[in-house]
Amino acid sequence: MQLGFFTMPIHPLDKDWRQSLREDREAFVLADELGFSEAYCGEHVTDRAENITSCIVFLASLVDRVKHMKLGTGTVNMPNTHPATVASQIAMLDHMLGGRFLFGISPGGLLSDAEVFGNLDADRNAMFLEAINQVLAIWAGEPPYDLAGEYWDISVARQFIPELGQGYIAKPLQRPHPPIVVTAVAPFSKGVTEAAARGWDPISANFLMPQWVKSHWPKYVEGCERVGRVVDAANWRVARSIFVADDEKTAKAYATDPDSPYVFYYKQLYTKLKKNGRIELFKTHRDQPDDEVTLETVCNQLITYGTPDKVADELLKYRETVGDFGTLLYAGKDWADRELGRRSMILLAEQVMPKVNAAIRS
Repeated sequence: MQLGFFTMPIHPLDKDWRQSLREDREAFVLADELGFSEAYCGEHVTDRAENITSCIVFLASLVDRVKHMKLGTGTVNMPNTHPATVASQIAMLDHMLGGRFLFGISPGGLLSDAEVFGNLDADRNAMFLEAINQVLAIWAGEPPYDLAGEYWDISVARQFIPELGQGYIAKPLQRPHPPIVVTAVAPFSKGVTEAAARGWDPISANFLMPQWVKSHWPKYVEGCERVGRVVDAANWRVARSIFVADDEKTAKAYATDPDSPYVFYYKQLYTKLKKNGRIELFKTHRDQPDDEVTLETVCNQLITYGTPDKVADELLKYRETVGDFGTLLYAGKDWADRELGRRSMILLAEQVMPKVNAAIRS
C-alpha cells in the first residue's frame, strides 16, 4: 500500500493566512521528504476556513521544493472556470512538474462558490461533464477548435494566425493527458462507474463512513468491466483522517478534545452538510434518523488516532472493512501544534506504514 497526502485544509477563521499557507506548503514538503508517493490539495474561493483559493497556484509554488512525489489538484472545480483556462493552466503545470502531475476534477461542492460564479441553480454535473470534455478536446485537437456547448463555446477561428503561433492552446507534457482522478463523496457513487469507464481513477473522501467507502469498489469494477478495462485495486485511493503520537494520551487529546483541529475540521463539514441537506453522508445506514447523526458520532467513526501500533491495527481493520486499495491518503489538518502535526506524519510514514505493509504481505 502506498502512502499519499490529501488536504482540503480547514483552518481557524482568525489564523493568519500567511501562516496557514506556509504550514500547508511545509506539509507537502515534509510528505515528499518522508517518501509519500503523491499529494493533493483542494480549492475554494469563498471560504475563510478552507482558504486555498487555487490549487493550481498552490501546487505551482511547490514545483522547486517537492522533488519526488507527484502533485495533484484535489480538485479543480470545473464549473467555476472556463475550460480554456483550465486546459492551458494544467498544461503549463504539467510541464513545470516534468509530468509529475495528477489531474483531480469535480463539479465542486461548496455552494457559496457556486453562487459567486453564477451556477448555483445550474446543473453543475452537466457543466462538469461539458467542461472536462472540452478540455480533453482542446488537448486532442488543433486550432481553431470550434467547440460548441450548452455552457461554453470555444473557438479562435477569427483570430487564428498560425505563422505567428497565435491561437494555440497549450497541451500537457503527458500525452494524451495527465492521469485523471475524481473524488467520490456519495455512497454507491454512479460517478465512480462513469469515471472508471473513461479510464479515470477514484479517491474515496475522508468524510464518508466506512460502509459507503466500501460501496465505491463495486461501482469501480462495474465501470471497468463495461469497457474491458483491467480491474486493479492499486488504482483506488482512500483518504482517512489519522493522527499518530508517541503516547496514547497525547493522541487522544489532539484528535478528540473540543478544541482539536480534527474536531474543528469535522464540525465545519458537519455544519455545512447539515445546512445543505446532505447529512446522509455521515449516516451509518440510509434510514438512520437525522437527529441520531451528531458531531460526536461522526468524529468517533472518522478519526483514527493513537500510538503507531494502535493506528496500524486500526488501519488494517479498516482495510478489512472497505476492501483492498492501493493508496492511503493521509488527510491533512490545521497544525494547531506544528510539532505534533509534523510528528504524526513522520510516525505514520516511518512506523505505521511498515507495520501495515508487513501485515498485508503476510
